Amino acid sequence: MAHVVIENLVKTYPEKNGPGVTAVKGINLTIEDREFMVLVGPSGCGKSTTLRMIAGLEDISGGTISIDGKVVNNVLPKDRDIAMVFQNYALYPHMTVYDNMAFGLKLRKFPKQEIDARVREAAAMLGLEPYLERKPKALSGGQRQRVAVGRAIVRKPKVFLFDEPLSNLDAKMRVSTRTEISKLHARLGATMIYVTHDQVEAMTMGDRICVMKDGVIMQVAAPLELYNNPANMYVAGFIGSPPMNFFKGTIKRAGNNLLFVETNAKGKPIQVQLTDDLAHKAAGHVDKPVVFGIRPEDAQDSLTLGSPNPAHTVEVNVEVSEPMGAETYLYLDTGAHSFIARVRATDRFDVNQKVKITFQMDKAKLFDPATENVLK
Repeated sequence: MAHVVIENLVKTYPEKNGPGVTAVKGINLTIEDREFMVLVGPSGCGKSTTLRMIAGLEDISGGTISIDGKVVNNVLPKDRDIAMVFQNYALYPHMTVYDNMAFGLKLRKFPKQEIDARVREAAAMLGLEPYLERKPKALSGGQRQRVAVGRAIVRKPKVFLFDEPLSNLDAKMRVSTRTEISKLHARLGATMIYVTHDQVEAMTMGDRICVMKDGVIMQVAAPLELYNNPANMYVAGFIGSPPMNFFKGTIKRAGNNLLFVETNAKGKPIQVQLTDDLAHKAAGHVDKPVVFGIRPEDAQDSLTLGSPNPAHTVEVNVEVSEPMGAETYLYLDTGAHSFIARVRATDRFDVNQKVKITFQMDKAKLFDPATENVLK
């Protein structure tokens, strides 16, 4: 396998009468040997463009890409020793599953015996043995995607590239196929770079996740590190479902304590006392605007807690109660902000009911509204 190093990578698409559009803006990223790296972000953030530059399918406007210590900027795609799995499968409709998987090896003039051994090994790995003589039109979407993965596996490349491979599958098939790809990574011990817009895929599959926005890397970290310690509001809002709740407000001093006081011109502002750790981070922001962030699972119905802390408890209005089966999403309103709490499935709430919500303040975050970075 191999490690991939991206340094100051830039991609600019030229315009006839303008400076051009820069889709990737000088990013730096190292993918370690045998790592499963996920590039995640919304459409247009530059993740697929980055992947295509690694594959050699897009010209590089600036910077370098190295695979196993060798700069590959001017190396043809076929000579980079990578294999790519596309969103649309890209299978030959007139060929059988066996021939689709074997085609790349035949072009490289591998011996027939080795081709057969590699195809059957990959088919066994992916559960495709019963379908080797079928053509793609006789397969389900999930089976076609497995054939596309199998075609990449038989190459035994240094690096596997996946470009949103599950986006054409239904929800149930996406879950089972992403599990198969994770198992495959563990079995092959391969270096894999996986592009998706789905943060659930990113969280469940990646060893590390690279969150991108507007051609820039926002944060690179392990899934739970991203979730628990987001670097900024963008990462905090993108990673997690439902996303983190945000409240605009000000840090105020009350005796020896610091409080977050909501900006609320329409009603009674909510206020909560900061923990010692948060107070230390907010010490330089007294009487200054901040953004308070709390995840839905850390906003809890006070009645379900043994002894809720009144300094961390607020009274709010129920807008919508959304039963999800194992839990309920409670959509709440302070008068200035709407937010979501995850509460017990057995609890029942009425629209416009007043409820008391206790924030788990040791899990809360404070952000600078100007830079949107977390206060440290």
